[in-house]
Amino acid sequence: MNESFKALADPTRRQILRLLREKDRTAGEIADFFNMSKPSISHHLNALKHAGLIQDERKGQFILYSLDSTVLEEVLGWFLELTSRGKGGEDDTKAGLKSSSSKSNSNPGTILNTEDGS
Repeated sequence: MNESFKALADPTRRQILRLLREKDRTAGEIADFFNMSKPSISHHLNALKHAGLIQDERKGQFILYSLDSTVLEEVLGWFLELTSRGKGGEDDTKAGLKSSSSKSNSNPGTILNTEDGS
């Protein structure tokens, strides 16, 4: 998932994903939307492919790129899990932080305040 976050951090790559959401495209078609060299577009496509966010398929002399939503669904699921309340949510996390803080602190009366960072 780290490769996915790294790939998604780049605005050009996010725009490529938006283009591929509309329809499958060749590298040349993708490059037409950007003011950069084709080798630079190729670099972005390789990063997206390495992260599992896109797939490529040879069609004659062209390579057609398409969106692979499997990894995006995994990342979205992780975000939803991270933001959910209740079981495994914020309350459980705070309890775990207070527990580990009091164990490592020589003064058990001092608990780390996680809300204001102090």
